[in-house]
Amino acid sequence: GRIANACARAALDLGYAPVYCGRLPTPALANFGLRRGIPSLMVTGSHIPDDRNGIKFYKPAGEILKPDEQGIRAQRVRLPAGAFDAAGALLDREPALPAEDPSAYRAYVRRFLDFLPAGCLAGLRVGLYEHSSVARDAAYEVMTGLGARVTRLARSERFVPVDTEAIRPEDVRLGRDWGRSGEFDCLFSTDGDGDRPLVGDEQGHWLRGDLAGVLCAHYLGADAVVTPVSSNTLVEKCGWFQHVLRTRIGSPYVIAGMQEARSAGCRRVMGYEANGGFLLASDLERDGRRLPSLPTRDALIVVLALLLLARELGRPLSGLLDGLPPRFTASGRLQAFPSELSRARLAALASDDPAADRVAAEALFGGRFGPVADIDHTDGVRVTFASGEIAHLRPSGNAPEFRAYNEADSQQRAEEMNRICLEILDGWRE
Repeated sequence: GRIANACARAALDLGYAPVYCGRLPTPALANFGLRRGIPSLMVTGSHIPDDRNGIKFYKPAGEILKPDEQGIRAQRVRLPAGAFDAAGALLDREPALPAEDPSAYRAYVRRFLDFLPAGCLAGLRVGLYEHSSVARDAAYEVMTGLGARVTRLARSERFVPVDTEAIRPEDVRLGRDWGRSGEFDCLFSTDGDGDRPLVGDEQGHWLRGDLAGVLCAHYLGADAVVTPVSSNTLVEKCGWFQHVLRTRIGSPYVIAGMQEARSAGCRRVMGYEANGGFLLASDLERDGRRLPSLPTRDALIVVLALLLLARELGRPLSGLLDGLPPRFTASGRLQAFPSELSRARLAALASDDPAADRVAAEALFGGRFGPVADIDHTDGVRVTFASGEIAHLRPSGNAPEFRAYNEADSQQRAEEMNRICLEILDGWRE
């Protein structure tokens, strides 16, 4: 609340009239700003622990991209007198937040209810893992509005750092417990600010975000898909899409890739990240109804697409990947790992000499994973082995963490690779 108030006060000082949208999903705020052509910002902890926080900014036309950041850093801004104390800390000032305006929340809920057929989820049983997500009420309203029977689970008034890419052991246990009850066709949750989905099948197994993204894009009829280099290679192996473009990790890179695909003439352009956040670069039309584009991460569109795809195919969620090449991923992270140290360690695998990089990679991994077939430096170091297995190491972009992404032909092997990679990374602390 203090941060939001400070932002509102700064807007007033600079001559703007802020609109306070209250607690709502980040994609709801982004949708509101895009439709009205106004800048917006979201105060959120997203998926990181509650001793930190963050702010996401949107221009009137959408997310801030990497070229915009250069211009922002070059700006000289005159701050109002008396905003900071002698030590440079922000001073508490009189409240500046106006009355809450529910328009952004209502528009987000109507976005789905107006596009999808009434009753399309009738008879489906959904367990909604609410924790502290600001998307919990919107998800409940949309899914019940479409006919699903939704059970609200584990609501918390304290912030819970749910990371949909590095799922906590306690969330794995919760999913399995709910799955064993036999009461649900689907489990659904999000991270704190509602832009990353966590979808579980009827057995309580959480579906990896990059697999959910492939299925969502397939159901929505994408002809071009943009995704970071860390995502599961099933997106290429499935054969569903005419064009697949790989980018660096982060939604600004995915959005830039989607813009590139649109400029090249692709008609239905979509993107997703390994965390499951889904981006829609093209308007969709079905049965005379239109879903406007929303080129920022969204979570709710993913679970709706997967439920409708399962219903269309007559399968449970656990059967949506039947018949596709078996590709499984596992990811993990080491916390309290300084970014400078992680970059220095990776430099030994990312020189200007490909032959030397391969030798270094085989010295590091070869004894456990076999010969190296290829090294990709798009973002971090992604090593593909002759077996087809993949180990990808990368410093986090928003925390002092080192992340590992692994891919193999079985979930057990992917998780084993992930454990090995984290052990190797932990040894790099010395």
